[in-house]
Amino acid sequence: MSSSSTIPSQTSKKGTKRKWTHNEDVVLISCLVDLHNKGTYNVDTGFKCGYLLELEQMITTSLPNANLKAKPHIESRIKTLKKEWTIVYDMEQGRGTSRFGWDHERNMVVAEDPVWDSYIISHKDAAQFRKRSFLFFNELSDIYAKDRATIQDAQTPANVLNEIEEDVAHGIDDGSACEHVIGLDDVDISVTQPQPSVGKRNQNSTTSKK
Repeated sequence: MSSSSTIPSQTSKKGTKRKWTHNEDVVLISCLVDLHNKGTYNVDTGFKCGYLLELEQMITTSLPNANLKAKPHIESRIKTLKKEWTIVYDMEQGRGTSRFGWDHERNMVVAEDPVWDSYIISHKDAAQFRKRSFLFFNELSDIYAKDRATIQDAQTPANVLNEIEEDVAHGIDDGSACEHVIGLDDVDISVTQPQPSVGKRNQNSTTSKK
């Protein structure tokens, strides 16, 4: 079994792509959860403009030597994690996917082989999670599940991931179009602020079915 975000951080030759370490992912998700719980930047579709800059400062407080910037690092990583979460969420909670379950100990989607074989015919992106964990499913569900459920009611399976690209193009959810609107002068981040435990579920059972 493989898990996401375990490769040491590095920048590609192009200078924009970056491999995130597991610890960096944990801090990112922790800060994202904290920001969502505060509610200052919350909107129905995720977060409003300016949230990336606040995330940058929160992450810098915890990882001062990581040099993670709102753009391109944090913006790109959140986009990737949200896309992966969407794939997993649609298997775990989507319409017509009741034969999938969730292994709480391994943080994996589980199903019988025939179920997988049938599903990935029309959902090729899901194949990667057949033997791969997704550690931050619970945390990202708390943030994005409401919006995802609304989208599922209005779209077909062929449109499953399109709204993510549209959000980015319109500056919604990633903050790229107007992050200059809100500065960092009013950000109140404590150096000693506690970080919630991320990447683990609290359920007692190992595997659940809807």
